[in-house]
Amino acid sequence: MPIGGQVAIIGVGKTKFGENFDQRFSDMVVDAAFQAYADAGISPDEVDAGWLGTAFAYTFSDEGNAGASLAEPLGLYPKPVSRVANYCATGMDAARHAAMAVAAGECEIALVVGAEKMRDVGPRQSLLAQHVERGHPVYAKGRTAPGMFGLIANRYKHLFVDPRPAMTAVALKNHYNGSLNPFAHFQKPLTEQEVLKAPLVSGALRLYDCCPTTDGAAAMILCSIDRAKALRPHDYVVIQALELASTTGYFSAQYDLNNDFLGFSATRAAARKAYEVAGVRSAAAEVRVAEVHDCFTVTEVINYEDLGFCEKGEGHRFVLDGRANIDGTNPFNTSGGLQSCGHPIGATGARVMVDVVEQIRGQAGRRQVRDPVLGLCHTLGGPGSVACVGLLSEKDWRGRR
Repeated sequence: MPIGGQVAIIGVGKTKFGENFDQRFSDMVVDAAFQAYADAGISPDEVDAGWLGTAFAYTFSDEGNAGASLAEPLGLYPKPVSRVANYCATGMDAARHAAMAVAAGECEIALVVGAEKMRDVGPRQSLLAQHVERGHPVYAKGRTAPGMFGLIANRYKHLFVDPRPAMTAVALKNHYNGSLNPFAHFQKPLTEQEVLKAPLVSGALRLYDCCPTTDGAAAMILCSIDRAKALRPHDYVVIQALELASTTGYFSAQYDLNNDFLGFSATRAAARKAYEVAGVRSAAAEVRVAEVHDCFTVTEVINYEDLGFCEKGEGHRFVLDGRANIDGTNPFNTSGGLQSCGHPIGATGARVMVDVVEQIRGQAGRRQVRDPVLGLCHTLGGPGSVACVGLLSEKDWRGRR
């Protein structure tokens, strides 16, 4: 049974993203889940099954290693609860598993929670330190995320144009959007000088080209379309597609002979399938709002191209021309993206879906775009080895096309 057009989102919730020192992992899970229950208008005992998305359990926290980390704080016993881990695509992949179960008739109402607690450790236990200290002892030890994505900026400059102006535009846009988002980790707009004078991190990447590590959780309630019509008839959101692609290994990604360091084959493969399932012929013409993986500013520039909003080598013009702004033709990361919201890895994929749901419902406040009937969600995991692309719509989107 295909997911597309068969599954609805009827409830969403999220914590503030940031340094949530006053909350444990389980506190964030409860916070996000009970917001989603209330939003859907259901009680906890109506949930048939749960999925927890946590990428790095026991790395930064003492929770998240199994479905029990969702079942225990929410009292979901004895219902089936699973934990999903798939690098930065974790939260969306958890939603994909839940949607498949609903579409297959295995459960009527599913709970999805993405959560990660990353700020309760010191620098020597951080994600960057783990890259330095762990991994393949010959060709991956010491490989860092800024190092990997910095190579892409250098390659883009070599073959096309210097991406620095476009990267600066992404940083300014996403930090401005974050200043309008009360749930974002960073809520302050930047100046061009602040971006350009920030310390260098790796290659062309400066401090404000990089997303922060963060605590946070986001939750969704999924059900069948028929159940949604009964529970939330006026503004349920339909999952038109939710596709995952794995195209390279984790340690070997930089050695893949097909890797041109100008994009991500996983994103392109997942997008092609999602557009096929949903019947989208032109992303630029049909997708009205997008939340995508901007772990680094150059990543968002590349995403414009990989997701089909412009031709290869034209991503810099896409953002410099203002097309990705809130008032542009194709607003990207109206939440502030990972640049402002931060990146609690297991939570990010669920958060991007929640933000698109809020846009489609018209609940995004000062960040609201005009007539967002179809929205795109995207996460990119590992060194670009796995990606998930989703398309969410108003309930009558197909009739309005």
